Amino acid sequence: MSLLNRYSPRTRVAIIIAALMILVPCIGLGARFIIPTDTPPVPETKASALVHQGDTIVLPEGSILRPRVEVQPVDIKNSPHTLLVPGVVEVDPARTVNILPPVTGRIVKLSAQLGDHVTKGQQLATIDSGDLAQAYADDDKARDALQHTADTLKRVQGLREAGAGSIKDLEQAQSDHAQAKAEFTRTEARLKEIGVSPQPQGASRLLTLTAPVTGSVIALSTAQGAYINDVTATLMTIANLDSIWVTANVPESDIGYIVKGLPVDVSFFAYPGQFFHGTVAFVSDIMEPDTRRNKVRIAFANPDGRFKPNMFTNVRFNVPQKSAVFVPNSALIMNNDSTIVYVEVQPWTFVKRPVTPGYGEGEGTRIDQGLEPGDRIVVKGGVLLND
Repeated sequence: MSLLNRYSPRTRVAIIIAALMILVPCIGLGARFIIPTDTPPVPETKASALVHQGDTIVLPEGSILRPRVEVQPVDIKNSPHTLLVPGVVEVDPARTVNILPPVTGRIVKLSAQLGDHVTKGQQLATIDSGDLAQAYADDDKARDALQHTADTLKRVQGLREAGAGSIKDLEQAQSDHAQAKAEFTRTEARLKEIGVSPQPQGASRLLTLTAPVTGSVIALSTAQGAYINDVTATLMTIANLDSIWVTANVPESDIGYIVKGLPVDVSFFAYPGQFFHGTVAFVSDIMEPDTRRNKVRIAFANPDGRFKPNMFTNVRFNVPQKSAVFVPNSALIMNNDSTIVYVEVQPWTFVKRPVTPGYGEGEGTRIDQGLEPGDRIVVKGGVLLND
């Protein structure tokens, strides 16, 4: 301090500040190197997530993947394979009749309307037809000609027997009678084709159409007062809905498993939660060219009319299958162009194995090749091993 006293107060302050600036860094360095350490710090180590050993994959003790990987033994399934396809309700063609007019004319009375239930023989419509009148006239003329030629033939035969007639006259009379008989047969057949029976001269021009079967009028394409000029045009359609068809559209890839008599469960959108059991009645021989599907039909009794044409359905076929390995879908992994699973050969040791999947059934898939009963596979977290 005696040295500092030699200087002025301002100089002394400057000297003290300069000394502090030199000492403070030295103190910090000393703290860094002076603190003794007995042993160097040990770096922290972590277990490997997985280890490759040739073709095997090992999840070592402490691997972070172990809690995320689930292993289960494979299941064996021998229940029938379920094939679910869409379907629709259709009328049975063998119980459906199109009503066509046998003659042209005008509809003077329409006795059945769309949706009506009609019985066999019930009146449907009345037609005023000039064609019918012409058919009656032709039949009358043919009947008269037949009677005339029969009388002529009888007279010529009598003359011939008496020795007064010629053979030529007899042959001509026989020919005329045969032609008249053929014409009468034709006119009678025409009346039967129209649906009427021969009547005396002056018969009515009115034709009454009747129902050929019992059923419901499901289509109507005419009205009272309409004129019919095309005998190939359908006036109405009658279908007996006491029995209907459910037509299922089966993909081409599955049609080989569908045979007549195969059990079927059908659910209707109109009746959720209800299943109706039946069997395959008919498998079409023709593949639909636009959809590449095949029509399979199941017949159902419909006495109460619950099933209506054009209703949508789901059709479930129960296809018999032999016992097969069944695995969850989560166990299957796509690897390039193949499907693989990871099989546990030892605890937490896995190998990659290619498999051939069979039918998929929603919750899982049958395996045709690649797995055996007793195999344990990764059913969850397999993608973590697929590096």
